[in-house]
Amino acid sequence: MRPGISGQALTSGSVPGDESYPPEKLVSYDPVWAERFAVLRHDLTRALGAEWRVEHVGSTSVPGLVAKPVIDLAISVPAGRDLPAAVDAFLDLGWVGPAETGDHEAFFLYERGVRSAIAHVFTAAQWPCAHVRLFAAWLRSHAEDRENYAAVKRGLVAHGTWGRDYTEAKRAFVQDVVNRARSARGLGPVTL
Repeated sequence: MRPGISGQALTSGSVPGDESYPPEKLVSYDPVWAERFAVLRHDLTRALGAEWRVEHVGSTSVPGLVAKPVIDLAISVPAGRDLPAAVDAFLDLGWVGPAETGDHEAFFLYERGVRSAIAHVFTAAQWPCAHVRLFAAWLRSHAEDRENYAAVKRGLVAHGTWGRDYTEAKRAFVQDVVNRARSARGLGPVTL
C-alpha cells in the first residue's frame, strides 16, 4: 500500500501495460464516444454520488480529432471527501487501480483485455487547473492547435511510436498547450 492523493493508503489492482492498448491505434473521431462517456458518467455518479464531478476529456472529447478509442474522464473528489473511501465503488464497476500518474490517481477500464477508459481522479483543489481538463478545453476551441496535435499523433504512429513512448513523445506539445491555457487564465506555467 502507498499514500494516495489524499495522503491515505490505497491498494492497487494490477494495471496492464502497453499491450492492453486498442489495436486500432488512431481512428477518426466517432460521435459514439460522447455516448460512451455519458454511460460511464452515469454509472460512476450513481456509484460515487452526484457531488462527484465527472467530465469527458482527452482526444475522444474533441470533435474532429483523431484518437485512440479510449475514453478519458476527469473526476473530482468532492471537498471533504477522500479517494480511499471510494476505491470500492470503482472496483465494483470493473475499474482497475488506482495507479499514480504524476500528480493524480487513475483507474482503468478494460473490455476483453483491451483498455476502453481511463478515469483521472483529482482533488477538489486540483480540479480547476487539472491539466487534462485545460488541454481538452483548449483543443475544442483552438482549431490550429487541434490540427497540429493530430499531425503530431499521426506522425508518431507512422514512425512506429506507441504505448508509453507515444505518450511521452507528445509531452512537449501537451505541456506547451496546457501552459498557454494556464496563461490565458492568469496562471503560471507547470511542468508535466
